[in-house]
Amino acid sequence: MPAADAAQIIIFHTTWKILDPKLLPPPMQSNWLFGEVKKMKAVKFLLWVLCLHIVSLAVGPSSKNPLVFKWYNAQEEILGKKMKDWMRFSVAFWHTFRGTGGDPFGASTKMWPWEDGTNSVAMAKRRMRANFEFIDKLGVDFWCFHDRDIAPDGKTLEESNANLDEVVALAKELQGRKIRPLWGTAQLFMHPRYMHGAATSSELGVYAYGAAQVKKAIEVTHYLGGENYVFWGGREGYQTLLNTDMERELNHMARFLEAAVAYKKKIGFNGTLLIEPKPQEPTKHQYDWDAATSANFLRKYGLAGEFKLNIECNHATLSGHSCHHELETARINGLLGNIDANTGDPQIGWDTDQFLTDIGEATMVMLSVVRNGGLAPGGFNFDAKLRRESTDVEDLFIAHISGMDTLARGLRNVAKLIEDGSLDELVLKRYQSFDSELGALVEAGKADFELLEKKAMEWGEPKVPSAKQELAEMIFQSAL
Repeated sequence: MPAADAAQIIIFHTTWKILDPKLLPPPMQSNWLFGEVKKMKAVKFLLWVLCLHIVSLAVGPSSKNPLVFKWYNAQEEILGKKMKDWMRFSVAFWHTFRGTGGDPFGASTKMWPWEDGTNSVAMAKRRMRANFEFIDKLGVDFWCFHDRDIAPDGKTLEESNANLDEVVALAKELQGRKIRPLWGTAQLFMHPRYMHGAATSSELGVYAYGAAQVKKAIEVTHYLGGENYVFWGGREGYQTLLNTDMERELNHMARFLEAAVAYKKKIGFNGTLLIEPKPQEPTKHQYDWDAATSANFLRKYGLAGEFKLNIECNHATLSGHSCHHELETARINGLLGNIDANTGDPQIGWDTDQFLTDIGEATMVMLSVVRNGGLAPGGFNFDAKLRRESTDVEDLFIAHISGMDTLARGLRNVAKLIEDGSLDELVLKRYQSFDSELGALVEAGKADFELLEKKAMEWGEPKVPSAKQELAEMIFQSAL
């Protein structure tokens, strides 16, 4: 049911209890007023209607309260699943609790009340407590993290691991049985040692250090009950081919990922390994350029059965594709594993990581998710950050609520499209010629050129019908 209906029923039951004499102390059960109200079904009905009216002013699509869900209702069932199971929303620790508002042209703008200005282990623990308080208030079940975002880098690898262990122990305690990581990952791009990449670095020592860091990150993700592990190779690429042996670097990256698969199995981690495509930034060319490039890489090295893709909408547009295209490419290749729910600004040519609020885009995203049968064990991670000028803690809630509502509305729109059936019918009709006997032979790979030539001569010049693009767009828009 919609969020408004859920709240209405809660208040309805509360009111009913107040009016039911059986639920009152014995001295009050004989009260004439309550006795009369119990008999007057019409009065109860009118009071119930009044409650519905009052609540409708506060919650639901018509609400003006920015801290109220207008479209998302975790327990409501749509298309055979609860909303929370279609979505599996996750909070990104790095943007939400490490985002400073700083950019290449200006200093930090966000001074959160839990920060003390240090990057100590004590401060890391304070952030972790803030993280779980936020998750609890938002009402989601998942979070995501980079190792160096939740715990400070030490002077040695041993010290870094010890810092991480201390913070992760607290996270384990705070998350309890309900909350767990949607995925974890290692930050292999910020430290100067990774200036040439990690798995594709020209230095063997860096390759080994990166492997050790990933090993530890997989361990802590497993310890926390994480359901996936992500590889984002922000510096796994090149700035110029003049000084790059691309074939050797790609081979090294494949060996690195093979070792990760082997270690995952060795420790009994059953989570899905995910690769996150991005075309460039910070490198000129990242090896996991887009979904198609990543799929080709996985197939070449025999890794397609071990990995899926984490598609980020903003990365899709940077690669020259729509998010819907990337999701469909991943889906039809059996590789759609997770979605980083964000978007970019069409006037800005870099990764702006904004919260997704476009209803049309959200509906297309949810079309792919529904066609995929859901995302589990993946989900939607809000790899999105507040704008530099948004500096209130309240803004963190508003941004996530808006993002959750947008995707929930997208799901509702998909349900409308499926129920209406016009769009599916248009697509089926467009390809109906392949539903013939010859079409079946073509799709089964049993129609050779001789047979096709014979039919072409027999039929003559083919009649080509309209694709009805404008009608398809009209049907789509009517559901928004």
